Amino acid sequence: MSTRVDANTPRKVRDVPVPDGFDMRNHVSGIGAHLAGPANVIMQLSWPGVGYGVMNSRVHDGAATKRPFKRGRTTFTYLAVALLGEDADRTAFRKEVNRQHAQVYSRPGEKVEYRAMDPRLQTWVAACLYYGTIDMIEKMHGPLPQAEAEGLYAHCARFGTTLQMPAEAWPADLAAFDRYWEDSLAEVDIDPEVAAYLMRLTTLQNFPAPFRVLAPFLVFVTTGFLPPVFRDAMGLSWTRRQQRRFDRMMRVAGAVERRLPRVLRAFPFNLWLGDMRLRRRLGRPLV
Repeated sequence: MSTRVDANTPRKVRDVPVPDGFDMRNHVSGIGAHLAGPANVIMQLSWPGVGYGVMNSRVHDGAATKRPFKRGRTTFTYLAVALLGEDADRTAFRKEVNRQHAQVYSRPGEKVEYRAMDPRLQTWVAACLYYGTIDMIEKMHGPLPQAEAEGLYAHCARFGTTLQMPAEAWPADLAAFDRYWEDSLAEVDIDPEVAAYLMRLTTLQNFPAPFRVLAPFLVFVTTGFLPPVFRDAMGLSWTRRQQRRFDRMMRVAGAVERRLPRVLRAFPFNLWLGDMRLRRRLGRPLV
């Protein structure tokens, strides 16, 4: 299978239609993204093709284990561009991501075959990001009205279409997504090597020592956000008492967020989107 991609030819992003009147800015949560993000990384990497692709990536200048701050900026910028960016933003960002992803593919003799440009793997990543988004919203604020839920689902296809997922790969509606999700869980398989890699990230072993004081809290929150199948695959325990603590914390976080002006609720997504646009104007690298 060829691994070469013409990353120099921009291709306009084709999106899943979003219902009129839906405004993603009402649902972007910086608090929620920071709390739920590590769990979502585990979910994405639970498919071996994604897990080994990230763990064995030869793009070292953006690796989470080597340059965690840059990796964090790039990840938040991607999310900001996908959720809030205009067509030109997403087309430009995809071109830059293509340059990185085109270098990530398995070599002969590796345990797992993978290719970062594989639309099937990118659809799984997008599905995890959507699942994490709606799960975080419901844990912090309760269920969305049906029309808002449908708008959010359609909009979140951009997690995939901003990369290489074709719009038609996104399940047609919420019921189709539920079927896709249940079928996809059969491919969750976190072997000890990937689990150890993920726990190094979750316990902040890739960050300077002062940050690691947050590790116990981060492990607790991450475990709380993981559905049981992923929790079990990681070998993480969870009790009813921990669930009650977690639920209370999410209600408090939601109450705090609802009192913030929208510009603060969206931070740092709005910051990184502005940073990306400035980088474009100055001709600086986007990733």
